[in-house]
Amino acid sequence: MCIIRLATPLDAQDILNIYAPYIRNTSFTFETEIPSLSDFANRINDYLKQWPWLVCEINGMIAGYAYGGKYRERTAYQWCVESSIYIHDDFQKNGIGKTLYDVLIEILNRQGFRNVYAVINLPNEKSVAFHESLGFTYFAIYEKVGYKLGKWKNVGWWQLSINEYGDEPKPPITFSELNKDFLPALLEEKSKMIKR
Repeated sequence: MCIIRLATPLDAQDILNIYAPYIRNTSFTFETEIPSLSDFANRINDYLKQWPWLVCEINGMIAGYAYGGKYRERTAYQWCVESSIYIHDDFQKNGIGKTLYDVLIEILNRQGFRNVYAVINLPNEKSVAFHESLGFTYFAIYEKVGYKLGKWKNVGWWQLSINEYGDEPKPPITFSELNKDFLPALLEEKSKMIKR
């Protein structure tokens, strides 16, 4: 059985099982220390106040997750959000990433965000191809911006516009303030799209 649902702090261990190898073995994340279980559970809880954090659960196992997060501190940036996604190696190429992003972007749209940014540590051809297949467009590279695993790393930026810009936009609302009446039907519909 496949379910797309909101993450909870109780998912922390299963999500860390996916994320920890990326911390240890890659520069796809610049995080260098594996968070404690309690710290990670608190991170999920804190994120859910502001932004959506979704998981794909297949037969009781977390197969992947995606979430939105703060872009920058200044008020003028408040209409922008960064996205992150990680899929368990055993569940690659099943449409999980696209489905998680479809739901994530719909929620971020309803919150009132305008731009979603994918920040990709390079080289990472798979992530670049994935994001571009969903309409993200490349616009910048930060050269030698991070050092991990003995190398200076470049970071590329991709942007997806998800709302009209317009004059005098209302501030985005937090995820906790969002009317989620639409969410059960959306999650059920999208859960059916995962290849099993």
